[in-house]
Amino acid sequence: MPKQKQSQRLSADTARLDLVVQALVGESRSYVRGMFDHGCVMLDGQPCKDAGQPALRGQLLALDYDPQQKYREIPKTRMSTRFTVAYEDAHLIVVEKIAGILTVPTDRGEQDTLVHEVARYLSKGQRITHKAYIVHRLDRDTSGLLVFGKSQSVASALKDQFEARKPDREYVAIAAGRMEHNQGTVRSYLTTNDDLDQYSTQVAGEGKLAVTHYNVEKRLRGATMLRVHLETGRRNQIRVHLAEMGHPILGDVRYEVELAKHPAWKWARLALHALSLGFAHPITGKQIKATSQLPACFGEFARSTHL
Repeated sequence: MPKQKQSQRLSADTARLDLVVQALVGESRSYVRGMFDHGCVMLDGQPCKDAGQPALRGQLLALDYDPQQKYREIPKTRMSTRFTVAYEDAHLIVVEKIAGILTVPTDRGEQDTLVHEVARYLSKGQRITHKAYIVHRLDRDTSGLLVFGKSQSVASALKDQFEARKPDREYVAIAAGRMEHNQGTVRSYLTTNDDLDQYSTQVAGEGKLAVTHYNVEKRLRGATMLRVHLETGRRNQIRVHLAEMGHPILGDVRYEVELAKHPAWKWARLALHALSLGFAHPITGKQIKATSQLPACFGEFARSTHL
């Protein structure tokens, strides 16, 4: 049977467009929703994907479908409350994570992690059929942007860029105390003590090079808001460098804990957010730049401690 094509001007307002289409084709609601998902429904010459939208008198409804095809709804992508998508294509995905979720499992094998959440998103359901390949990490209590590969080869190419210090990574941090210099660079070698805490050494052979650049954004009562650019990306790098300067990040429960307390910082998280992320697309070579908004708590704290 050839494809069916029909069109008509709507003679009256209606609450739901799918009810009009159902009356025309005489099929089930799920079949009709499948028609919408597969581009069979046009409204005023434009493809219509929203089966539940209202239709207005005088609009032109057109159908182009195959009565022999069993149209089915396309599964809706499961959205997470743990992250939002900042950029996505066939090869990679950049997400903005909330504070409070691990990026990847620890040795204890937690399943409640960002990499699992992104994999479920890519799989469009609870059953994981697509993997998210890790490129870099953020601490549990840090929010902001990360990129994942949709294949191991793309993730490996992105990792090579990070190793070569090519990506542009900008953070906003709120550090304890008043920082005197408007800008500066911290350069040290990070190594690990027996408690697995990171600390700096100036002996190259005893750690990995870590370079952090910072600029003062604004000075607040008992704190300083900074823009931080990472040249390298070592574990806890910003936290360690600022803590060793005597200005730990507010809310830090690991480095200079007492100094990191502030009466106006009432949130159970670090005052650290990965604000922007730029890199070269490993397939197309195009420059990708993702940006995010500061968490609301940063603005609330700044207003309450404004000088």
